Amino acid sequence: MKLLIIEDEKELAENIRSYLSNEEIICELANSYQEAEEKLLNFPYDIVLLDLMLPDGNGLDILELIKQKNTGIGVLIISAKNALDDRIKGLDRGADDYLTKPFHLSELNSRMKAIFRRRKFDGRTYLTFEEIKIDTANHEVEINDKLIEFTVKEYELLLFFVTNKNRVLTKQTIAEHLWGDNVDFLDSYDFVYQHIKNMRKKIINAGGKDYLKTIYGLGYKFSV
Repeated sequence: MKLLIIEDEKELAENIRSYLSNEEIICELANSYQEAEEKLLNFPYDIVLLDLMLPDGNGLDILELIKQKNTGIGVLIISAKNALDDRIKGLDRGADDYLTKPFHLSELNSRMKAIFRRRKFDGRTYLTFEEIKIDTANHEVEINDKLIEFTVKEYELLLFFVTNKNRVLTKQTIAEHLWGDNVDFLDSYDFVYQHIKNMRKKIINAGGKDYLKTIYGLGYKFSV
């Protein structure tokens, strides 16, 4: 799961990122309206954690931008206790859920995962593609009813391919999904090929078919 945290309270944003990173969630931060807008226009996200009160703009306008893009991004609003009207407006404009400050990070994590399941898997905790079964709650993969051990990145890569089946994904898109902001510090995307190679090998060795196709000059596509 790739998350954009739009929150101007830097300490709170860092606390959220620190907690959720331990849950194997890729977290990026935006502390202003301008920074949030720039990231949303240039990078894909699964969930946006949206503070409505930003120093240089209104979070409701960010919500409008997300919905105009029609990307299927889930939105969880976080707001002060006295911001009931804004929360209602946010839900009316398409936000998935909201939390009032202060909140427990464990509840935030649970609500985000619920949004992710509804958005990506129609509320299911299991995702099936041919002989591949992915348990999104426990981060486990079964192939031909046999549990196969994947590294964290291999699991994230497989889930990314399956949820984007029949779409061509570039190396850059894959790299940004796996590493988030840290991708800017990498010299090349060679690690993408290595993770793909390892993932593909484990699927085939478990008796699965090779669904990953290389689209030369463009990227990769996962399809029957």
